Amino acid sequence: MFQLPDLPYAMDALAPYMSAEALEYHHGKHHKAYVDKLNELVAGTAYAQMTLEEIIRRSAAAPAERTLFNQTGQHWNHSHFWLGMKKDGGGPIPGNLERQLIADFGSVDQFKAAFKAACIAQFGSGWAWLIFDGQKLAIAKTGNADTPLIEGHAALLTCDVWEHSYYIDYRNMRPKYADAFIDNLVDWEKVTERFEAAA
Repeated sequence: MFQLPDLPYAMDALAPYMSAEALEYHHGKHHKAYVDKLNELVAGTAYAQMTLEEIIRRSAAAPAERTLFNQTGQHWNHSHFWLGMKKDGGGPIPGNLERQLIADFGSVDQFKAAFKAACIAQFGSGWAWLIFDGQKLAIAKTGNADTPLIEGHAALLTCDVWEHSYYIDYRNMRPKYADAFIDNLVDWEKVTERFEAAA
């Protein structure tokens, strides 16, 4: 059985940038619904013996398994999202990652501007990502439940831009949410850890 992951911080720890109410609905209802549906779909099938990543890769290649892919993708993406944030986030970026961001984007500020632009430009529901392809860092956008995992890229950071992620706190102001995320919520130590593992 797949499990809804515990948050690595208190429900109110990310306020005022992400409220306890937003987390209670987003984590406790939206994410939980994906996990519950995923467990229902894999019960009694060969998928029940696979890892989440194996199911994502297998179901992504099978059009008939799109419902299963949607649940697995959303579970994986959300789990990645929660772990990329922390109380009192933002701030300095550890050296190895900072150097790579400067090399690939020109400056940290240019990276942040490009990441925010991806958050804003993603049409409809989806995700903005910082990815590593084995050579360089890049920014990607995916719609709905899609994930860089199926392209073979290492996902370092993601921002959920589905409306349920920000509407309680920001209403229709996605740009303000993107600013708050990159400037005040990101756990750069975790992102650096992911980068160093991928590199």
